[in-house]
Amino acid sequence: MRSDWVAASVRARSMAQRRVGAGTCRGIAASPDLQAALDRLAVTAYADELELVQTLAQAQRATRRTVLWQLRVLAGWLPAGGARLVRSAAAVFEADNILSLELKLRREQTAQTRQDTPNSSTDTGAGTGTGSSPDTGAGSGRSSRSGEDFQPFDLGGLATAWPRIQTAGTVEELRSALSSSPWGDPGQDAALSDVLTMVWLRRLANEAPPARSWAASAAALLCARLVSIDRSSPGERLLSLLRPLIGTGWVGADNPDALRAVLPPGPAQALNSLQIPTELWRGEALLAARVEMDGFHLLRAGLPGPDVVLGAMAVLAVDAWRVRAALAAAAVNAGNSEVLDAVA
Repeated sequence: MRSDWVAASVRARSMAQRRVGAGTCRGIAASPDLQAALDRLAVTAYADELELVQTLAQAQRATRRTVLWQLRVLAGWLPAGGARLVRSAAAVFEADNILSLELKLRREQTAQTRQDTPNSSTDTGAGTGTGSSPDTGAGSGRSSRSGEDFQPFDLGGLATAWPRIQTAGTVEELRSALSSSPWGDPGQDAALSDVLTMVWLRRLANEAPPARSWAASAAALLCARLVSIDRSSPGERLLSLLRPLIGTGWVGADNPDALRAVLPPGPAQALNSLQIPTELWRGEALLAARVEMDGFHLLRAGLPGPDVVLGAMAVLAVDAWRVRAALAAAAVNAGNSEVLDAVA
């Protein structure tokens, strides 16, 4: 591989070596409470982001910020033209920002609608009752989390379309901005999260061929959820994103066995031995373990190049996933993590 990838490859391997690791994560999961678990991470790469967290949700988001920062560091070491690889990986954080923004806008619009609707229980129709509704109870909780607490991931130079999308003031404006961006029109008949996930996976697979099998397996798990839990069919936009990865033969499958039978052999393996729908989480955990194993293989590649960087990104992402599972177990004093045990 070209010599201009040497520095990036050395840096990528060095960052991967700072991972917490499966063994330490199992120890963290056995911590008696969240604070004890956080204390064990005080000397790791996650320490800076975890310093001021107080809740499990904050801690788990902090691990993701750590991964994003690692991607931004890696991008600074890449040769000209190599940033597209890291930007495609970081698109998952932009997708998260978009979903959070949509939720915020929907809640704001719901709150505004409630304020504008006269209270049928009052004789005057002045809206005194409805005026207080958004400020108390469930409405207040939703508004608070989606408003002042909305803190998007800082993508820096890894952003694709976020600087323009973030200015949307309504859900309609958001979807219009998406339609004219690389994310494309999400359509009206599919969950936005599914569409954005598949756009991200397709982008990563296009930039990094070794990631194609990961994307196909993730697509199979998504379809298993649609068939066995949601009991719904994909919209046209989602179907167009899934087609290159798993074809269309699975459309119309009405149970997990039928789905396994019509999926391509590779993606179908992601569903092997799973009791669907109760064990879809296990399939996701096993996929994470496979991504990590492939990542280690890429890291050991003999020559510097994009595969080494991809391997480091995969290992770091799965390490953060393990840490989140361990923190969740510690927060409830479970003594262990069923998720981590599934991939031990």
